[in-house]
Amino acid sequence: MWWLEGGEVLTREFLLKADCRTAFGDIEDSLLWTSEQRAASLATTLASRPDNSPVWIFGYGSLMWNPVFEAEEAVAATLGGWHRAFCLRLISGRGTARDPGRMLALKEGGATNGLAFRLPEATLYEELTLLWKREMVTGCYLPTWCELSLDDARRVIALAFVMDPRHPLFESDTCPQAIAPLIARARGPLGTNAQYLFALEQELSKRGMDDDCLTELIQQVRALQLCPTQVQG
Repeated sequence: MWWLEGGEVLTREFLLKADCRTAFGDIEDSLLWTSEQRAASLATTLASRPDNSPVWIFGYGSLMWNPVFEAEEAVAATLGGWHRAFCLRLISGRGTARDPGRMLALKEGGATNGLAFRLPEATLYEELTLLWKREMVTGCYLPTWCELSLDDARRVIALAFVMDPRHPLFESDTCPQAIAPLIARARGPLGTNAQYLFALEQELSKRGMDDDCLTELIQQVRALQLCPTQVQG
């Protein structure tokens, strides 16, 4: 979960006021996106909006339990063609450049279950601007229009934040043996990397959703936390 120091949940108010240069930790200038870059990315994404139907957002990680943006509807959904992977080197928020963790993204192949959020049209730009400030601090994702299958049998077009494999923070090795020590050790201004992983586990379990690719990773991170000497770098 996106926690601030002291255990406070990342809030809408925090995001609205946050200076991305300092709020999430020390980010190298070459990686940090400016507000102008985020605005240009959002404009490009909206320009490719397939039609005038409602805009949906696909949440597969912390957006599921702490979306922050306002939504008129939230429905369980499945995204085909993409799977969860901790393939994003985490140097801010829950990690640092010195002790990087791993953050969740979507990679091609398989399928992912999560939540679909329908945004209000009247405040669409405001909500998306806030979302871009949260997700596109370094421009590591490719906001992509994808077809979702909702649990109520509807099919909608939604925005999903998928990993940009060309980004400097992309990591191709996502085997549990490689990334479990990183996740077990990493921490930053928003809390620990392991908190995020366990919050994801809890949310999926609560909703009756399975993701077999996470099972071994979660087990290894828990085992490492029981043996702190194995976690130290």
